[in-house]
Amino acid sequence: MITYTRIDSPVGELVLTAVDGKLASVSMSGTVDPDWQLAAFDKEKQQLAEYFAGTRTVFELELATAGTDFQRRVWDEIDRIPYGKTISYGDLTDRLGLPRERVRAVAAAIGANPLLVVRPCHRVIGADGSLTGYAGGLDRKEFLLTHEGVLQPQLELS
Repeated sequence: MITYTRIDSPVGELVLTAVDGKLASVSMSGTVDPDWQLAAFDKEKQQLAEYFAGTRTVFELELATAGTDFQRRVWDEIDRIPYGKTISYGDLTDRLGLPRERVRAVAAAIGANPLLVVRPCHRVIGADGSLTGYAGGLDRKEFLLTHEGVLQPQLELS
């Protein structure tokens, strides 16, 4: 059975789904299947609230296994990127022991990450420091990296 909940966050509404009680996705799309059942998601809500409050740097949630072997290998390496740090797509490819010509395959696996925020794919950036690619949008990626102290907040001049 697939369950879901919606929560408000500083990056907009998040839709969480679980399969057999294990967190399967954190999405910013808002799409909910009519066959899904509404559920509480207390632990997930608490940990996301703590993350956005700045008191949690690591999630401790039971995750549903999904994706291909290659995707899971990439996602496992993403999970090792510490809070407040970034890595380039090329460096991530190197960490995986893959030739540089596989960087696009690594980027595609990152783009298929179903657990936005919880699995920190927002911490993967371009080699030149640019904020390239994020399923939730570059404005949200910038927010998350600013929240984690990687980027300095932008001042708005009036």
